[in-house]
Amino acid sequence: FATARFALDVAAGRAGTVVVVEAGEVDAHRLLLAGTPAGLRAALRRRVLGPLLEYDAEQHTDLVHTVRVFLECSGSPTRAAKALHVHVNTLRYRIGRAGELLGADLTEFTDQLDVYLALRMEE
Repeated sequence: FATARFALDVAAGRAGTVVVVEAGEVDAHRLLLAGTPAGLRAALRRRVLGPLLEYDAEQHTDLVHTVRVFLECSGSPTRAAKALHVHVNTLRYRIGRAGELLGADLTEFTDQLDVYLALRMEE
């Protein structure tokens, strides 16, 4: 019953079409984010990613995309560089710069998790 109540509460807080799925079909991060109010998601996203978003806007760069690809490649510089069609040293420089701006060590799992969840909050 508790699961059904949670699903109903989440659906009531969503705009647009609501699709019913089985619990096993939902990624853990999506389930966690689904229960987070939109205003809180936006505030957390701004807190975690704000400096990087501002830098990208001011410098006409796309470090957010670089970080997203890096995290989607499980933090592998080699795989991320290949996916972005850049040299691995270029990728390492960009990730280092992004980490400086965020005040995070993007080679550490907990920092990666915070940034990954913040990136997913826009969805």
